[in-house]
Parts: sequence; structure tokens; C-alpha cells
Amino acid sequence: GVYVKASTLGSLEALLSFLQDMKIPVFDVGIGEVHKRDVKKACIMKEKKHPEYALILAFDVKVNQEAQKQADTDGVTIFTADIIYHLQDKFTKYMEKFKESQKTETRKVAVFPVMLQIDKQHIFRKQDPIILGCQVLGGQLRVGTPLCIPDKGNLAIGHVAGIENNKKAVNMARRGDTVCVKIEQTTAQNHIMYGRHFDDKNLVYSQISRQSIDTLKEHFKDEMKKEDWELVIGMKKIFEIQ
Repeated sequence: GVYVKASTLGSLEALLSFLQDMKIPVFDVGIGEVHKRDVKKACIMKEKKHPEYALILAFDVKVNQEAQKQADTDGVTIFTADIIYHLQDKFTKYMEKFKESQKTETRKVAVFPVMLQIDKQHIFRKQDPIILGCQVLGGQLRVGTPLCIPDKGNLAIGHVAGIENNKKAVNMARRGDTVCVKIEQTTAQNHIMYGRHFDDKNLVYSQISRQSIDTLKEHFKDEMKKEDWELVIGMKKIFEIQ
């Protein structure tokens, strides 16, 4: 949680009750000026793998020079304000920015659930890059998604390099969409061909893992619908993920 400093017991209580309403966890509290030792305490959050909470909310108190210097060195953020709502604004903006940067960092690990049915009438290219017409049966198809065939021992066939819907390039397609998918392969995969190793009788899934599911839960809840989570549950059985 965050580290809180206030000028008096009364202002500390007001701030704590406000943070509770905002569902902001508090790690420790103190009265009076922000000192170097306070910064050291706030820094513990980094060791505990919660860098977003390596910060001090200072309500109506001064920050001494030594403390500011230490904060700059340790990468601890200190927010000061005389009005509770100003602290809230600063903290809210900070958390939004932090979550956005976390998303950017973890987007590579995030694999969204998808299930595709290949349309055998629309096979445009059978080998790297494989280009197929597909219907999205469930979940969301995104550029970058690794694809595999569970029927064939989870055969990895490549990753989505492009999606076209009505001849227009899109970054995502959802259940019910009929799209053209370009699948690029690594050198280890480029011997895999449509018609030889898999065909329209095999459903295509995104290659999810325990780590990718945890990443979705932690950082991408706002981009997942109820039906996406239902598909994840079904896919966990297919891929035997605990």
C-alpha cells in the first residue's frame, strides 16, 4: 500500500477515511514532516514487487531536502497537497499512467482467447505466410496472437500477422466475424502447411498458458467480456491448464 503522512491526527484520520473510500491500500502512516527514513520505508514496496505503491502521500506537511534527494535516488514518488481532493487527483492520474505502462509492457505476454473455424472455400495461401478465410466462433482474434491446433497435439502453426474484415485491415475481430487471416511462421514452423498438417476439419485456437491467463486477469480485465472468460475456462480443459 501507500505511505501516508499528515500534519495532525485529525487530518490523518480524514485522509485515511478518504483513502478507504477510494479503496487505496495503506502500508504505513505518520505525523509531521517527510524525512529520509519515510522514503526508505516507502521504498520497501519495490522489494515487495509493488513498485506502484512506492510513494508517499503527504497531506499538509513539508518534505525536507534530504528526503526529496533520497526519493529521487530511490525512485519514490512524493505527492504533496493541502487539500485532500488534490492528492486524490494526483494519485488517480499516477495510477492510470502506471497501469497504462504495465499494459504496454505485458501486452506481448497477453494472449487473448479465440476459437476459429477455417472456411475451406477461402484458402488463399497454404504455406508461410498462410492466408485463410476464417469465422471467429468465440473470443477475440488479435494481431500478434499465436495460433495452434489442439487436435494435432497443440501444433503451433504461427502467429496472426494481419486480419482483414470486408477487405479492410483491422487489429481485432470478435465472435461472429468472418475474416481473412494472415499467419506468419518462425523458421521452426515454416514446414507446416495447410492441407498437409491441418485443414478445415481442425479448429484453430490461440495458444494460451497459465502465464497468459494471469496476465489477462491482472492487466486486461477491461478488455475481456464475460463470454471471453467462458471461452478461457473451456480452453483450460483443452490445454490441460491448472
